[in-house]
Amino acid sequence: MVPPPAASRPGGRSSRVLAAIHTSVGELVGEGVDKITFPVVAERAGVTPTTLYRRWPDVNALLEEVAVAALTREGESAPDTGSLDEDLTQWALAIVHDIGRPERARFLRAMVSSRVEIVASCAVTDRRGEQATEVVRRAVERGEAAPTVPQILDHVIAPLYHHVVFALPVDEAYARQLVRDVLAMVR
Repeated sequence: MVPPPAASRPGGRSSRVLAAIHTSVGELVGEGVDKITFPVVAERAGVTPTTLYRRWPDVNALLEEVAVAALTREGESAPDTGSLDEDLTQWALAIVHDIGRPERARFLRAMVSSRVEIVASCAVTDRRGEQATEVVRRAVERGEAAPTVPQILDHVIAPLYHHVVFALPVDEAYARQLVRDVLAMVR
């Protein structure tokens, strides 16, 4: 008798392993970036260090992946309210509420402190750039004057992250002011 084909399990072992690794990194970030090594992460996640070495070239790459996973969500879109002003405002407020949380701030600070060299790109910035492109595209399709993607990244997104990384105050009023400032550039 031929056994039935094995049913695929959504998630499965590799998803559980990845979740355990991400959780371990998150916990270690709270304890201090200097404690994050592949052997320490592997021990805490219940995997062998080889599992980490096969997937990531170094701890910085692992930290960046975890930060991206923590700071942006796969498939997450910027709000679509029908107005550029409201889209940018709602998006900025959502970012403030997310990265302003203590565990998110720790990820950001860990990612920044682990970098010793200038990088060509940053996955978090790339993801936010995709979202900004979506906002600008929709605004232009509606016939609205829109700032460029670099203007949005430089004048709305970057200041929010800057404030969180350096433990400066960041709140809804600040986010709203950044949006007003970038919109003033095109009006």
